[in-house]
Amino acid sequence: MTTEPSTSAATSTAAALAGDASCTEPWSARVRTLARLGRHREVLALLRDGDPSPPPHALALPAAVISCTALSLVSGVAQIQALGCKRGLLPSSDAYLLSSLLSSYSRLGLLPRAHQLLDEMPLASTPPTTLRTAFNSLISGCALHALPAACFALFRRMRAAGAPFDAVTLMTLLPAAPQSVVPQLHALAGKAGLAAETNVANCLISVYARRAAGLARQVFDEMPLTSRDIVSWNAVLSAHAQNGLAVDALDLYSRMCGHDGGSVEPDAVTLVSVLSSCAHLGARGVGLGVERYMQERLPGFRANMQLCNSLINFHARCGSLTQAQRLFNEMPRKSIVSWTALITGYGMHGHGDVAVNLFQAMVSEGIRPDNVAMVGLLSACSHAGMYDEGRKYFSAMESTYQLRPTLEHYTCMVDLLGRAGRLKEARELISSMPMPADGAVWGALLGACKIHKNVEIGEEAFEHVIKLEPSNVGYYVLMANIYTDTGQLEGVVRVRAMMRERGLKKEPGCSYVEHKGRVHLFMADDHSHRQAKRIYELVIKLEQMVTEKTDGTVENGQGRVDEGYSGKMAAPLIGFHSEKLAVAFCMLNTDDSEIVVIKNLRICGDCHSFLKAVSAIANRAFLVRDASRFHRFEGGACSCKDYW
Repeated sequence: MTTEPSTSAATSTAAALAGDASCTEPWSARVRTLARLGRHREVLALLRDGDPSPPPHALALPAAVISCTALSLVSGVAQIQALGCKRGLLPSSDAYLLSSLLSSYSRLGLLPRAHQLLDEMPLASTPPTTLRTAFNSLISGCALHALPAACFALFRRMRAAGAPFDAVTLMTLLPAAPQSVVPQLHALAGKAGLAAETNVANCLISVYARRAAGLARQVFDEMPLTSRDIVSWNAVLSAHAQNGLAVDALDLYSRMCGHDGGSVEPDAVTLVSVLSSCAHLGARGVGLGVERYMQERLPGFRANMQLCNSLINFHARCGSLTQAQRLFNEMPRKSIVSWTALITGYGMHGHGDVAVNLFQAMVSEGIRPDNVAMVGLLSACSHAGMYDEGRKYFSAMESTYQLRPTLEHYTCMVDLLGRAGRLKEARELISSMPMPADGAVWGALLGACKIHKNVEIGEEAFEHVIKLEPSNVGYYVLMANIYTDTGQLEGVVRVRAMMRERGLKKEPGCSYVEHKGRVHLFMADDHSHRQAKRIYELVIKLEQMVTEKTDGTVENGQGRVDEGYSGKMAAPLIGFHSEKLAVAFCMLNTDDSEIVVIKNLRICGDCHSFLKAVSAIANRAFLVRDASRFHRFEGGACSCKDYW
């Protein structure tokens, strides 16, 4: 890295530049050139020793202010201000110098001096454009120091002084504004004819995206096609991806790559949002297309850590741990996000031992875990039933890594204890929490009560969770299932009555697969697919084969035997759940390749048993991603080892 020359060397260089008769560049231009190149000591030396004739041009002084600021020379800035006053350039004649001084004092943390300089301006005689420049500079300084109240106080003064605001003013105020004020600024921008400007619209999209994607999308849709640049597309894509609207994000990406995008091409920022949405949905086809684009159009993408991390996360969450591991190994540099993506991926697949080994390798390389990494590790321990390891790492959070457990960590621990059948211990942990338990914590306990058919603790958890999340239908379904499993039909009736009173309906189960570039969606007992007749025939045939193999009884993987199949019936008692239809479709239309199914809800015990049996009968491998983890069925067994 180039170092700054010493003061004496800078003086010699400046003197040589000033006395170089062959140099035709004006002296003030040389000052500005050196400042632009970051040679700040040479700028000040030239200003001091160049002895130009006539005296320094006004355009040289702002460049000198920039150099003083870069070198944190407060006294130098003050001297230049004095020189500007002496030559009549201040307080209001030279907008460029005034703006430079205001910005300099703000960056150096000297806001009182900046305010004093602004106060000294004769508002009545100062040109409006100079006033605007001055106010914009100081508003930016207050925004830099996270002083939103000061920003808006200055804006009110600016309006009272009759200074016109511009796009720069709005782009400074919008990120600093409370959400309730943003629509007012938006209206002001529209009234002034500035809302349609690309930079202002992009800023509005980004600010609205903090609260919800709807208003951000509205601003984007109102922009003329020709005004949308890569920043516009990235802002609206990010708004949808970060707010969980993955389907809309991928739809926008498709439009961007089509006619609507014009000449705009995706960049690394675009692809990070798209890969995040692909990982969320399990959209393997789109994600693999993005990876091909990266290989063809962004050959140096491996140097982009954020992009590589997104790709690792995509592969891990879409079932390809081998690819995720390969990309991880090929990264020239790895951040904690890289490690966390892989640890979480192995955890979702039930490989808790690998996740723990990765965590230990990360720590041995000197990377200190953060809260997100610990959530991934504890979740991995929970999915794999690694009780001792989970307890050990949870205890080590504060003692070893100086991390205070959050609600997410307690949720993981309640889940870990509950799955292991330690329901009372999980309940005691909730009582010992330093903060009130949220819906996720009580929901984890309720889910464990479903596994272990514990009505007493389940009812307590249910009572708490519906107070915190009264419209989350999943918790009502869990409680109803606990009553069903324990034969308490009156409880089922009560829960269903509560759901009716509150207008709640169970979310329909759906599964989808990708085949030849198309997504095929299946709902429970769905007959809308054009191959429905063949699909149902195959499911019925497989049910009969499973019945013959198991004598009508199937171990459900959670400690009980279900009489879920009957050879005397044309269709199974448990109905045609969506994952069965998706698997049957793929068996009809693919060869011996692995079948990957994405399901929106947690897989039920009956379908889990069915897919285990079919994987052995048909000699096929099925990878199912449900709402919480992956299940890989092969040879009559599941990767979860019936622990889920």
